[in-house]
Amino acid sequence: MKTPAELFDLRGRHALVTGGGTGLGRAFAAQLAAAGAAVTLAGRRTQPLEETAAALRATGATAHTLRLDVSDAESVNAAFAALHAPPDILVNNAGFAADSMLLDVGEEDWDKVFDANLKGAWLVARAAARSMIEQGIKGSVINIASVLGSAVQKGTAPYAAAKAGLIHLTRAMALEWARHGIRVNAIAPGYYYTDMAGEYLDSDSGKAMVKRIPQRRLGDPGELGGAVLLLASDASAYMTGSVVTVDGGLSLAVI
Repeated sequence: MKTPAELFDLRGRHALVTGGGTGLGRAFAAQLAAAGAAVTLAGRRTQPLEETAAALRATGATAHTLRLDVSDAESVNAAFAALHAPPDILVNNAGFAADSMLLDVGEEDWDKVFDANLKGAWLVARAAARSMIEQGIKGSVINIASVLGSAVQKGTAPYAAAKAGLIHLTRAMALEWARHGIRVNAIAPGYYYTDMAGEYLDSDSGKAMVKRIPQRRLGDPGELGGAVLLLASDASAYMTGSVVTVDGGLSLAVI
C-alpha cells in the first residue's frame, strides 16, 4: 500500500494545462508542478503563458509553453504534434463566457461559448486520449466544469449549458476510455476572482451572490489544489466519471 505522500507524487508525469497562463489555469499548473509534474501551458496568448512558465521555472519546476486554440481542430492537432513529450495528465481548463440574457445573446457569441467550453474540451481530450493510447499511458483527463453546469443563473445560459454538456461528456469519455486505462473526471468550481469573472463579481449582483455562498466568501484558486491533485494522481486510481464540486457550498439548496 502506498503512503499518502506516494499517492500524490507526480514526479515523472507530464501535465498539459489548457488556458494555463492566467486565472485558474495558472493555479492548476503551479499545483501540479509543486507535486513534481513537468507542465506544459497551452493557450492562444503567448505572453501570459511565457510569464507563468518563467514563474514556475524560478521555483525549480519544468515548464513549457504551447500555442493552442482549443476550438480549432487543426490547431489542436498541430499542438500535439509539437509537444516535447506525450501528456500523462490533461487539465481541460480553457473557457469563455458571454453574459447575456437568452433573448439578447447573439448566435456568434453562443457559438464561441460552445466552441471553447464544449467542442474545444472534446477536441483536446480526444487528441490527448489518442496520444495516451498510442504510447500505452494510463492517464488522467480532468475537465474543468462549473457549478453552473448543474444550477442556473440569469444571464449565463450559454455558459451553463456548455458546462452541463461538459459534465455529461466527461461521463461518456470515462465510460468509453476506461478500457484503455484512461480516467476522466471533472471539477466543478464555484466563484473565484479571475479575469473572466472579475467584472461580474465587482457588480452589485455579484456582491449579492457572494453573500449567498454558505461560507460567505469567494474561493482562493489555491483551494482547488486538493481536487486537481486528487484527480491527477494515483490517489484517485478507482475514480472515473466523477464530478468534484469546490464551491464553498454555493450549489447547495439553502432555505
